[in-house]
Amino acid sequence: MNTAVSTPNLILNRITTLLDRYPEVRRLIVGYSGGVDSHVLLHLLASHRSYWPERTLEAVYIDHGLQPASAAWGEQCADRCHELNIPFRALRVNAQPQPGESPEAAARRARYTAFAAGLAADAALLTAHHRDDQAETVLLQWLRGAGPHGRAAMPAAARLGRGWLLRPVLDIDRADLLAYARTHGLRWIEDASNADSDFDRNYLRHHILPLLRERWPAATRTLARSAQWCAETADWLDAEADADLVRVVMTRPDGLQLPALRELSELRQRNLVRRWLRRLNLPVPTARQLVRLLHDVLTAGRDRQPWIRWPGGEVRRYRDALYAMPPLLAHDPGQSFGWQSKAGDEWPPLTLPGIGRLQWQKTVGAGLSAIALIDTTLTVRFRQGGEHFQPVGRHHSQELKKLLQEAGIPPWARERLPLLYREERLLAVVGLGVAAGFTAAPDETGWQPVLTALSATE
Repeated sequence: MNTAVSTPNLILNRITTLLDRYPEVRRLIVGYSGGVDSHVLLHLLASHRSYWPERTLEAVYIDHGLQPASAAWGEQCADRCHELNIPFRALRVNAQPQPGESPEAAARRARYTAFAAGLAADAALLTAHHRDDQAETVLLQWLRGAGPHGRAAMPAAARLGRGWLLRPVLDIDRADLLAYARTHGLRWIEDASNADSDFDRNYLRHHILPLLRERWPAATRTLARSAQWCAETADWLDAEADADLVRVVMTRPDGLQLPALRELSELRQRNLVRRWLRRLNLPVPTARQLVRLLHDVLTAGRDRQPWIRWPGGEVRRYRDALYAMPPLLAHDPGQSFGWQSKAGDEWPPLTLPGIGRLQWQKTVGAGLSAIALIDTTLTVRFRQGGEHFQPVGRHHSQELKKLLQEAGIPPWARERLPLLYREERLLAVVGLGVAAGFTAAPDETGWQPVLTALSATE
């Protein structure tokens, strides 16, 4: 069989099948490195764009800044896209590894963070991961001692940001992609680092997999099939964890009720916590860290506040609840920010570094009265101690610290809650309420201050 001829139809069928599952996708964005794999995918899509006239096609190049030639490669990618009449963007990312993180993992994290930040709900990122990549990933996960989720390797489709990540050539051999490239006379970028066996993936690619194929010619396909079985097992474990989470998770999704968690067996506890962290888009700790996490938070006294941290995530206990979050950044409670409307009642969002984005949510009969915000500049501060506040429903002003304790707000969150002042009058505490005497009347327009988390790239 002439694989260079059959491969295009096979890939086009895979793409069509994937897109039929997600009719909401209208923008196809190719993750384009300029290497042979992504160039084949881009060339094939560009050559057959008439198959999907209702969808647009574009390419994005990620410059990790790790190679001296990375900027020049971006220019070459731009030239190729110009030849194919495809819109092109280049994004520069910070790929410096965090403590305990490998350079490969740091580059991958930075890359997908950038991709996710730019994906709208109607967009899908298409990558050129193929069957050989899948086999390498399975072996890496086995060698790292990963469980079913890790050994499931890469899915053909997954959520990414608000959009989707699609891998239409995941069951295509790299040799077939290379044959296509040569048949069509394509020119691609050769990254010399791909031959560096100091990197784990390259070592497997150049030294281990060739030996496996020599002994077992179908090794790549077999490893990919193993990934499919592991994916099914992982789905079953997730379903079991979701059933347990219904009873254990708090009203806020980043919190677990410890009394309910204690009722589960250790096996179900570990399965539940892994699933919980994944749903929060947090990395899962190692098996040893997870055992320590559960031991520390479940055995500590109610007055204790154990804290476990690993690269990319942390959990903290407060009272009878467990909270998960990205690692908190250092916070200076002495800083303050001015916040003023641009025109009329238009207030631009206010970014609080390391905290989040503050904005107003329009309401009726709740929040601050619109009158309280007319022609004024607010000052956003943080607790320093000694503040008093009279929220709606209270007859007297009380110490803010006690109000926050009564509301069950954890200590690490209290010091990061924005306080909204007009001159020296405390009008609102985000997450707690607005001041009595400044709330909107039952039929009046009001404004509720809302704090949202910053994206990983902000």
